[in-house]
Amino acid sequence: MTLADLLVEFAGTGEIGPLHCGMPLAEAEKLLGPGRPHPAIRLKGPDIDGYPYAWGSLDLSVTRRHVSGIGLRLWPGSTVELPPLIRPGAGPCSATVLREDLIAALDAAGCRHEINSALTFGRQWSLLTQPADACAVFSLPGRDNDVPHRDRFYLDVLHVRTA
Repeated sequence: MTLADLLVEFAGTGEIGPLHCGMPLAEAEKLLGPGRPHPAIRLKGPDIDGYPYAWGSLDLSVTRRHVSGIGLRLWPGSTVELPPLIRPGAGPCSATVLREDLIAALDAAGCRHEINSALTFGRQWSLLTQPADACAVFSLPGRDNDVPHRDRFYLDVLHVRTA
C-alpha cells in the first residue's frame, strides 16, 4: 500500500487498518507493540488523558486508556516511518505530500471534503473529510523543510478525534 492509498483510506474511514477510535489502548499496543508515551504520561502516569503514544509517524491520543484520536504526522522533505501493521513490508517513504495531490486522490476515491475554515489562515490550510470527519492540515514549508516548491502547501498532519 502506498502512502497516498493509506492517506485516502484513513481520510475516508477514520481508521488505519484495525486501529480505530474507541478501542482500548491495550488492544492497540497488542497489535503495534509498546508505544512511546508522551513525556507528560511518563511524568504523571498512564491515567492522564489527552496525550499521545507514538509509533514513528503514527500517534494515538488516549483518554481513559482508550484511543480518542489517531494521527499521522508528516514532516515535508523527510520520511514517514509507520509500524509494519500499517504498511506491511514497506519501509520508510517520503513524507512530502502536496495539497493538490491529496485532494486529487480524495476526489478520485469519491471521498468528499471541504475547507476547514477554523484551521485555514495565514501560512496554513485545512480540510475536513466526510463521513470520517478527518482533518488534514497543510502548511507552506519552513526553512528546515527540504521540498521542491517553497510556495505550495504540504501535508503536515491527518488526524481524527472522537467527540
